[in-house]
Amino acid sequence: MPGIYVDGVNYAYCQLGAGQPLVLLHGFTGSRESWWTVRDELAAHTHLTLFDLPGHGATTVPSDHSRYAFERVVGDLAEAARQIGIDRAIWCGYSLGARLALGLASRHPELVAKLVLESGSPGIAEPEGRRIRQRLDDELAARIERDGLSSFVAEWEALPLWQSQTRLDPDIRRVQHEIRLRNSETGLANSLRGLGQGAQSSLWPQLPEIEAPVLLLVGALDTKYVSIASIMANSLPEATIAVVPDVGHTVHIEAPHVFCHLVVDFMMGAKMVDSRQDAEIVE
Repeated sequence: MPGIYVDGVNYAYCQLGAGQPLVLLHGFTGSRESWWTVRDELAAHTHLTLFDLPGHGATTVPSDHSRYAFERVVGDLAEAARQIGIDRAIWCGYSLGARLALGLASRHPELVAKLVLESGSPGIAEPEGRRIRQRLDDELAARIERDGLSSFVAEWEALPLWQSQTRLDPDIRRVQHEIRLRNSETGLANSLRGLGQGAQSSLWPQLPEIEAPVLLLVGALDTKYVSIASIMANSLPEATIAVVPDVGHTVHIEAPHVFCHLVVDFMMGAKMVDSRQDAEIVE
């Protein structure tokens, strides 16, 4: 598997398909393999690049958590893209990956033609909220290191956030479980310390400056992120919300064909139906 070295970190990645460039950034506990439900369908329409984020998959696992700092990883992704010849692309991120894609659009807008943010957030707006979240993330990171990966993954998969996934085929859930277990305690713990929403500076003030068209893609059962998407759309200059019925936080896993249809239509400039609604952020 090829890799790109950026400031001492070897970013594992893969590419497939041909045509318009689309970069996929996975969420916390995942890897580039997490896109397996949509990868081939998207590759039939576009040239895909899939990265493993620091501490995940086959990318380097630095021992110093400062190497996972949000701004450093955003800069790494920009440099990695340039090294492999991605001058301007659609960037699609899920959860953690969505926050990084949004950071990239803010810090390196020349690289971003469009954004797809699946279950994404600009971070936590209030400083006190960030401090509380950072403390909780630090505590979770310490538990991961103390109790081990299997114990953490069992705890993670029991969160209410994934309740809608209990209806999935057991084989799909098994694959997701195995992908999580291929990560490491150090990688996930340091990702929380450096890339968690508590450690990240809020991107809410930068939203009005994002000139790229944005598709905010959320599952209807994930009411917190539906609310966040609605408020984000009111600050972004050019945003469309797509709320997918009867699915939760992981649209690309729970409704892969719908996900692909929405992403490809957005890439190709098709007219999108906006699902915007008035809402308040639920912290």
